[in-house]
Amino acid sequence: MDRKEAKDLITLARLSIEKGLNGERYDSSFKAEEKIKNKFSFKRGVFTSIYNFPEKTLRGCIGIPFPLYPLWKAVVISAYESAFEDPRFSPLRKDELNRIVIEITVLTEPEKLEGEPYDYINQIDIGKHGLMVQRGIFKGLLLPQVAVEWGFDEEQFLSETCIKAGLSPDAWKDEDTSVFKFSGILIKEKEPSGEIELRDLSSL
Repeated sequence: MDRKEAKDLITLARLSIEKGLNGERYDSSFKAEEKIKNKFSFKRGVFTSIYNFPEKTLRGCIGIPFPLYPLWKAVVISAYESAFEDPRFSPLRKDELNRIVIEITVLTEPEKLEGEPYDYINQIDIGKHGLMVQRGIFKGLLLPQVAVEWGFDEEQFLSETCIKAGLSPDAWKDEDTSVFKFSGILIKEKEPSGEIELRDLSSL
């Protein structure tokens, strides 16, 4: 992915949020340009994170971990839901639109970790991999950048992902807990509607 394509995805996310602020929910008739739909027709999981600017405090984050939709549609959905449906926050207001920055993580397909639980640690590269755990109805995911931001080592990262899922910190050691890793491409605004930073985390 090049910088122009990254900018297109951020623009698409902002468009989805702007439409939401005007009372328009995403649906099958979303009017993304055909060239954008064609360019991003391949399926990918994606997370959209919204941060207050300049504080850089989280304002919303929701995503689609598995490649269920074309990338353009996954961005549209996750941006809308991050702005208006994250249960941790009140819906975004119009007066906030120019005081937020958007961060998109385009995910590789999650890969199930194999072997004994303590072998998992050797299969995780901090900064390169994100984690997802699943046991029954309990699911939790942390993006690759989270481990770097919080200074987690591999075992801490596993434990924090379990906590995110509503499980005990050592649930990753249980045989009935499935653990997945993934990588991704990180796209983020440096300032509202401003310059884009692009990083391929899988190459780290």
